[in-house]
Amino acid sequence: MAPSVSIVVPTYQRRDSLMRLLDALAAQTHPLDDLEVIVVDDGSTDGTREALIAARTPYRLRGLSQPNSGAGAARNLAVSQSRGRIVVFFDDDVVPDAGAVAAHVAAHRRAPDTVVVGPMLPATTWRRPAWIEWEETKLVEQYRAMLAGLYECTPRQFFTANASIERQRFLDAEGFDPRFARAEDVEFGYRLRDLGASFIFEPAARVTHYPQRTFASWRRTPYQYGRGDVVMWRDKGHQALELAYLEFHRRHALNRSLARACVGRPVPFAAATIVLRGVVRAADALRMRVVAQSALSALFNLLYWQGVNDELGGPAELWRSVAAFGGAMA
Repeated sequence: MAPSVSIVVPTYQRRDSLMRLLDALAAQTHPLDDLEVIVVDDGSTDGTREALIAARTPYRLRGLSQPNSGAGAARNLAVSQSRGRIVVFFDDDVVPDAGAVAAHVAAHRRAPDTVVVGPMLPATTWRRPAWIEWEETKLVEQYRAMLAGLYECTPRQFFTANASIERQRFLDAEGFDPRFARAEDVEFGYRLRDLGASFIFEPAARVTHYPQRTFASWRRTPYQYGRGDVVMWRDKGHQALELAYLEFHRRHALNRSLARACVGRPVPFAAATIVLRGVVRAADALRMRVVAQSALSALFNLLYWQGVNDELGGPAELWRSVAAFGGAMA
């Protein structure tokens, strides 16, 4: 009989982390004979393919391969080969709680035709660098706000490190857009919303997150988000950029001033980013958490708006739009 749940995992250069995830899936309380796990190796050269071939698991495990094309393309390939009614997305650097898959399935039973988002919780057993801790703090803040009812789960919280969707709804929305190097999940979430899907946050579908990102990789992310938000707004009519314009006016005054002084101006921008990078590294080494977190927030804000600036074509259009949405807030 075909399984009712397909777990989809894109992976790249994380063989050991992937094996840890596959071990955790063997401990799921959801019946193991009712799920399949499809891993797509996105062109790894670290022995991932060989490890998948050698793996022995108590559930159906299928390993697929593709030339390096990104996580969105990998997920599309996996779903095209899946058989489950429900597709659960996990990233290769998470460890799901034993009840995580069961919690996803139960949420879909309670509310059919929804997109379910589970929390990615920080590990307590390892010391991570300041930029990873900053990301964890921001995620936990979002989870607490949703649990408190301060805002609802939306496409902006559709992080595919831990999320699920009905397979037919995925196919109706035509999957992830592989052109997006970042925020491909958020872009897909907006298309799902436009097709009528609703989003729910399920706190019981827990995973522990063990991110492995260098500071250089972290710094590329906000810039890519900025460019991606412009593309989503300009080419597809999604509102992520408009929300960012509105939120700019709620940022700390120093972060707003820094962005206005440096974004779109090469020399001040380069100087500011060099200084902030130095502050982050020094504060991280000295365990000065508050200083590191403040510098990271300023750096993320600066890099994001530089990405928006570059995709829009210059600071004149950027600050005109920011000002216009500031008036809308008033």
